[in-house]
Amino acid sequence: MTTDNDTATTPIRRRGYVDLRSYGALGDGRTVALVALDGSVDWFPIPNLDATPVFARLLDEAEGGSIELTPTQPFTAKRRYIEGTNVLETTFTTETGVATVTDALVTGIAGRMPWAELARRVDGVSGTVRFRWKVAPGTCLATASPWVQKTTHGAVIRVDSVMIAVRGVDHGPRGGGDRAMVGRFSTTGTSRHLLTIVGTANEPLHLPDPTVVIDGVDRTIANWQNWSREFSYDGPWADAVSRSALALKLLIYSPTGAIAAAATTSLPENFSGGKNWDYRYAWIRDTAYMLHALIRFGLREETHAAVSWLLKTIRRHGPELHVFYTLDGELPGLVDEHAVPGWKGRGPVVTGNPASTQLQLGVFGDLFDVIRLYVSAGNVLDADTGRMLAGVADRTCDAWRQPDAGIWELGEQRHYTSSKMGCWQALTCAIELCELGQIPGDPSRWRAERGLIEEWVRVHCWSEKKQSYVAYPGTDELDASVLLHGPSGFDRGARMSSTIDAIIDGLTDGPLVYRYSGVEAEEAAFVACSFWLASALVCVGRHDESVELMNELVALSNDVGLYSEMIDPADSSFLGNLPQGLSHLALINAAITIEELTRNQPKASGKRTRS
Repeated sequence: MTTDNDTATTPIRRRGYVDLRSYGALGDGRTVALVALDGSVDWFPIPNLDATPVFARLLDEAEGGSIELTPTQPFTAKRRYIEGTNVLETTFTTETGVATVTDALVTGIAGRMPWAELARRVDGVSGTVRFRWKVAPGTCLATASPWVQKTTHGAVIRVDSVMIAVRGVDHGPRGGGDRAMVGRFSTTGTSRHLLTIVGTANEPLHLPDPTVVIDGVDRTIANWQNWSREFSYDGPWADAVSRSALALKLLIYSPTGAIAAAATTSLPENFSGGKNWDYRYAWIRDTAYMLHALIRFGLREETHAAVSWLLKTIRRHGPELHVFYTLDGELPGLVDEHAVPGWKGRGPVVTGNPASTQLQLGVFGDLFDVIRLYVSAGNVLDADTGRMLAGVADRTCDAWRQPDAGIWELGEQRHYTSSKMGCWQALTCAIELCELGQIPGDPSRWRAERGLIEEWVRVHCWSEKKQSYVAYPGTDELDASVLLHGPSGFDRGARMSSTIDAIIDGLTDGPLVYRYSGVEAEEAAFVACSFWLASALVCVGRHDESVELMNELVALSNDVGLYSEMIDPADSSFLGNLPQGLSHLALINAAITIEELTRNQPKASGKRTRS
C-alpha cells in the first residue's frame, strides 16, 4: 500500500503489515482500537487497554486477528476525524461508486459502555461499492485459540476469557467457518449498513439491537464534541493542540483515572527491532506532563481523577516512588515474551517493562510539579497527602546524591544531569507548597539542599569545551532531557541557550531530535524531545526559532494528526508505540509555553517557515 497525507491506493487484498502512519485511533475510555487506512482494525484489546489483545494483526499478521471492512475492488481512501471527536470517517472511492465508513467505539448515555462496542457504519454516497468484511480474532499473542460457538441467540466467538458477537444492519453475513465470521454487501447512493462487534471478558455478553447502535454512533459523536467544547485554547497551532488533546483523552483509563503512556506494546524503536517495550502503564512522568495540559485546558474531572489516582497509588505502595504503575494502580509484574513475530517481523513482542524496578530521581520533580499545578488551579490538599509529600521532599534531600537510571531508563546508573535538575524542581515546588500552607514542615532544609543541588550541577555537569550541560559529569555526551529544565525554571539564561546550540549541533537531524549522544545508531528521533527543544528555545528568548521549529514539527503528524513515539528523519516513518502520549503532551505543552511567553508579540501563523 502506498500513501500520502490524503489518499491511498490499495490492492483488493493487503499482504503483510502496513506502515505505522496508516493508523487512526478510536477509544471509549477503557480501550483503544487502531484502524488502518484500508479499513482493517489491526489492534483492539478487549475489554481493557492493557489486556492481552484479541485483535493484534499489528504484531502478528498471520495469527494476530483483525476486523476487516474494505471494498472488493481497487480503491482510493481518504479519511478524517469528525471535528471535535475520536470518531473516524473514511471515504472509499472505486470505479463504480463512493461510500463512507464511520468508525466509533461507542459510548453510552452515562459515559463508557460496560462492554466494548465497535460500530462501523457504512453509508453509500454515489454509485455502488461492494464491501467484504471479516471478523477474525487472533490467538492473544499465541496464548489461546478462537472458536465459533452456536448459541440460541446466534453465533459467538470465544477466545480464552473473551466472548465476541457480531451484529449488523444489511451487512450480509455468510458464515465464516469455525474461527471467524464473514460477509458481503453493496452500497447504493442512499443505503446505510452497519457492522457491530461487541465483546466482554470473564462476564456475560450483551447483544445490542443494531438499530440502537446506529443511534449510538451519533450519540458518541455528540459526546466527544461536548467534551471538546469544555477545553479552551485559542493560541497558535490550535488544530494540532485540539487533536493532541483528543489523542490524550484516548489514553485516560476511566475506571481509575490512570493515564497510559501509549496504546500499544512492542512496536520497535528502530527497523532492526530489539528495543520493543510495553507502554500500557501509567508513568508518574507522563501523568505529570499530561496534567499540565489538563489544568491549562480547565478539565476538572480528568485532572482530579488523575491526581487522586496517583496519590492513592503512591500511598498504597510507598514510601518509595515507583517509576510507573498498572492502570489499576498495582505494581507491574515481570516481563513476558510472546512467540509471535512482531510488526514486520521485528520482535520481540512483550508484555511488561523492565524499568519498573529502576531508581529514577526525576520522578520527584514530576510528582511535585503535578501537585504545584493542581494547587495553583485552586485545589486544596488533604492532610494525608500533605504529610506524604513532606516525607517525599525529605527523601529528595537525601536521594539526589545517588546515581540513578535517568529519564531514559538506562541500564548503567550514573549521576545524570537531568535527574539532579528534577530533584531541584521537586524541592522548589515543595518550598512553594509549604509556604502556601498545603504541606507541613520547615522548608529551611529543602531550601538549603536545593542550593546545593544547583551548585553541584553548575560545577559538575557543565562542559566548558562543549559550552553545554552534559548528560552526566565527566563526559561531553549530550542529553536532550536537559531541555525540560528551561520550562522548569532551573536555567533560562546563557548556559541553557548555549546548551540548546550544542544539542542542535549534536542531536538533531532536520527538526527532529535524538534522545542522547550516540543513540542515533540504535533508534529513530524521539518526537517529544523535538517539541522540548521548541519549548526550551522560547524559554531563553529565542522566539522566532521556537515558532519556526514548531511549524515544522506540527507538519510531521500522520494524516489524522497522530504521532508515534519516534520518527525516522530519513523518510518520516513512524516507529515505536502509538498513539504516544508523551509526543502529544510535548506538542501541547510547547504550544502553551510559546503562547504564554509570546502573548504580547505577533501571533505565530502556524505555517511552515523553514525549508
